Amino acid sequence: MDGKKISLCPSCVACPEVEITADEVRIGEAGNLAVLKAAEWNVLVDLIKSGQLTKV
Repeated sequence: MDGKKISLCPSCVACPEVEITADEVRIGEAGNLAVLKAAEWNVLVDLIKSGQLTKV
């Protein structure tokens, strides 16, 4: 996946985003940002899909 932005709150534009590029995934906003390398993001996705990570 390359060059995609997804809002964590689709009803407004002020909420944090998930921004996916070829090399990394950025989650959050300035001052409160988590950056995952592509391989780390893929591990997270696999854990969610396998059911090892679920809703809080």
